[in-house]
Amino acid sequence: MPIIGSILKKGIKLRETLEQDYNSPYDLQKKELSKLLISARNTAFGRTYDFLSILEDFRSTEKHAFFEKYKAMVPVHDYDSINERWWSEVQKGESDVCWPGKTKFFALSSGTSGASSKYIPVTKDMIRQIRKTGTRHIYTLSKYDLPDKFFQSGMLMLGGSTSLNFSGNFHYGDLSGITTGQLPLWIQGFSRPTPKIKKEKDWSTKLEEIVEHAPKWNIGLMAGVPAWITILMERIIERYGVANIHEIWPNLQAYVHGGVAFEPYRHSFDQLLGKPIHFIDTYLASEGFIAFQNYPNTRSMRLVLNGGIFHEFVPFNEKNFDSDGQIRPNCESLMVDQIEEDQEYAILLSTVSGAWRYLIGDTIKFVDKEASEIVITGRTKHFLSLCGEHLSVDNMNQAVKMAGEQLGIGIKEFTVAGVPEDNLFAHHWYVGTEDQADAEALKARIDENIKKLNDDYAVERQHALKKLHLDVLPNAFFYGWLKEQGKEGGQTKFPRVLNGDKLESWQAFVKSNT
Repeated sequence: MPIIGSILKKGIKLRETLEQDYNSPYDLQKKELSKLLISARNTAFGRTYDFLSILEDFRSTEKHAFFEKYKAMVPVHDYDSINERWWSEVQKGESDVCWPGKTKFFALSSGTSGASSKYIPVTKDMIRQIRKTGTRHIYTLSKYDLPDKFFQSGMLMLGGSTSLNFSGNFHYGDLSGITTGQLPLWIQGFSRPTPKIKKEKDWSTKLEEIVEHAPKWNIGLMAGVPAWITILMERIIERYGVANIHEIWPNLQAYVHGGVAFEPYRHSFDQLLGKPIHFIDTYLASEGFIAFQNYPNTRSMRLVLNGGIFHEFVPFNEKNFDSDGQIRPNCESLMVDQIEEDQEYAILLSTVSGAWRYLIGDTIKFVDKEASEIVITGRTKHFLSLCGEHLSVDNMNQAVKMAGEQLGIGIKEFTVAGVPEDNLFAHHWYVGTEDQADAEALKARIDENIKKLNDDYAVERQHALKKLHLDVLPNAFFYGWLKEQGKEGGQTKFPRVLNGDKLESWQAFVKSNT
């Protein structure tokens, strides 16, 4: 099924790719914001915050006058604030609220940050932009050393159901289900699984159907969340009694992943493969296609600066965020040309789906300012700082990866909770592996690795954070809890930090199953 070759022949070197190659990040983003404001000037949101007045400052000779005016006129939003006043009206079927026309689709987020799932608007313009950016991403395959057979292979996209739910006013489901269902017919005919399987809502049934059909397909590229892709490969290998997935799909050469850090899963992937493949990172959120890996053999991704999104970057520090990860109303935000490399930022997005100065909750670092290359470091609320240790998800991912390599074990899942310990504090780790692992040795390795990565943590381990706890669990515990929470599926990720009601639920689940 030559989907990859067909896409490349469609002329993937699009105008948007060339535009980003030969224009400055500042110019691209200034143009993007002006287009957003012009398009939404007559919406209820645009009239409330006087977009026409902001547009007047685009003619100013002062470089960032328009940006300062935009920040002064439009408040920062989190999900609760924008949903309560604006998106809830969109869900009622109202037109011209935050974006021209009616919004027919909402992406149901995985809800790893809050207590419940979030409904993120997905307009036709956003679907169009995601499709364009996805095509640009596939074009980067021409930069890899890939055999001709790969370009005659098919693509397996393991995502949510294309059979969406209907509220009466709008359809909702996983973003992958929305976008896959809106793909051009010529792509749908080549991609896998088949349209019938893509519509399946029961996740277990969907996996079983894919396993059943797997030998019939010629797959060159896979895309999906690492945890579920590994589960799928394990089931295919077990069903057909083969040594590795390449005995079923000999032309498999690339895996596109996103949503979570891949490194914790690499060991498990290597055990399921018969030969090396390319691992390609992507940053596709419910709010839009934000970045993708532009070159082989790199950990960073290129920020998409002309894909229907205007980006702002908020320094992730105590000046701009409180101890719970809540953004402060008068936070400092920067344009892409104002940032510094190797500093941590939270992202605000304004998009063609009617998100305006919207905090998506991710934190990133720029590793190359000129090329707009970034890495994801964590979440604004997925970090631990009980007593000043400032432990980020990036610290956790790296420490766990290092510990797995040091002990020769594969660790696919983990989560951490901050808990009281007498009058002080402790971290409680839950680590998922199918290998034999000594909990005390693993705890010691993770602890020492974090001390090397994080000076604040090393200091607090001598003072207020004197104890660590660690439980080794089968990976099935993590996926079982997600299923119990109604979160089983292709875009669902296990939260790396647990607190509040979710922590209580997790602790109860572990206790009842051990």
